[in-house]
Amino acid sequence: MSTVDQLVARTLGITEDRLTADLAYQSVREWDSLGHVALIVALEQEYGVEIGDDLMLELRTLGAVRAFADGLADPAAAAGPTAPAPRTGAPDVTPLDGTVHRGLESVTFDQSAITLIDGAEGTLEYRGYSIHDLAEHASFEEVAHLLVHGHLPDAAALEVFAKQLRAARTLPAPALDLVRSLAHAHPMEALRTCVSALGAFGARRAAGTDESYTEALEAGIELIARIPMIVAAHHAFRSGREPLWPREDAGHAEAFLTVLLGEKPTPAAVRVIDKGFVVHADHGSNASAFTARVAIGCRADMTAALTAAIAAFSGSVHGGAAERVIGLVDEVGTPENAEAHVAALRGRGEPVMGFGHRVYRTEDPRVRHLRASVVELSEERGDRTGLDILDAVATAMRPWQRHGVAANVDLYAGLSYRLLGLPDDLAVALFVVGRAPGWVAQALEQHANNVLIRPLLAYAGPRGLAYPAGAAR
Repeated sequence: MSTVDQLVARTLGITEDRLTADLAYQSVREWDSLGHVALIVALEQEYGVEIGDDLMLELRTLGAVRAFADGLADPAAAAGPTAPAPRTGAPDVTPLDGTVHRGLESVTFDQSAITLIDGAEGTLEYRGYSIHDLAEHASFEEVAHLLVHGHLPDAAALEVFAKQLRAARTLPAPALDLVRSLAHAHPMEALRTCVSALGAFGARRAAGTDESYTEALEAGIELIARIPMIVAAHHAFRSGREPLWPREDAGHAEAFLTVLLGEKPTPAAVRVIDKGFVVHADHGSNASAFTARVAIGCRADMTAALTAAIAAFSGSVHGGAAERVIGLVDEVGTPENAEAHVAALRGRGEPVMGFGHRVYRTEDPRVRHLRASVVELSEERGDRTGLDILDAVATAMRPWQRHGVAANVDLYAGLSYRLLGLPDDLAVALFVVGRAPGWVAQALEQHANNVLIRPLLAYAGPRGLAYPAGAAR
């Protein structure tokens, strides 16, 4: 096996027999966006070169990588990156322009007025407002109103919206019984099951009728209020206690923490959770929001759409990553170990959790606000160990930032929850509590201008096979 093939296999963590002519970016699970960056960094280190963004985009097939390496070894023989060999059994027809976009990467499927994301500049705006202004000055209720209704509320509108949320907090008795019965389950399993069940406890529409926009809006606001109560009540039950229900006039974050912790939360805890909900509230057409839109496109109702979104979000490469990041603090142990730990992970071709994003090519703009929350909690508790470890890991990861592997929203979020005394397996469910208004907004926007979302698949299997009868099989 050639040097470059060894490098590819080692970096991607695949065996030699998988280095086939049609091996390419996104053709195997290991060669995903983070795997590609790892491969580029490995090539730079192996050959002592710097690979720019344009060339990085070209080096997306094994053939191109081999040609690149051959060119460095013998410039006269270099022919530049080459296309992969055709896949055996390729179909006679290809979709539209002939290009397959695995994972729908870089595909624009619709227009939206909800969230602007500029991955190159690290910009995030909700309906035109910078995430930095919202995180510093707006409450969760204001941001939820902004996303769902399309504008920031004045004092009167905010009070109406807050009253709607407070009125909807109470879970139907059968739903609460279901939460209790699932005390043994993972928080995300319980949440998915109970949100789905809420659809059976609400008002019934006439058979054969679709949910109207107004009905979807009402259901969405109800879900924004009830999802945190499900998460918090489930944690209370599995902790062996009955939920302590909040004051009627408690705000969203305070009410959630009261039930979750079983006591009145500190002002610092409320600020941290409220800010966390704000920065998590929406993020465009991510996989879970897209899933919600697909459900609405099928004319499923709001409860079904958010159930589907929660199911997608639980996956290990989407929201599920948040639960895995906090383990980084334990694995590294001390700030002094960070550089060696990062080097060991990258040497094995493994990702460093909390870094890299499908959209951002620079630091995720939400990171600074979550780090600020961790600083506040760390100083309040007189223990900066976790913060110093994550900061040291971020420093060790700087060489990868040039290729877009910078800190993402998950890096500091889990530590903020741990500092509040919460178990690590709540990280994903807490993310969902914050994301609920974004999913509702995405679903409502889809509802308002609905279309069935039905992409194509390029068939790549055999054709025209003769049917083998009986023993011939």
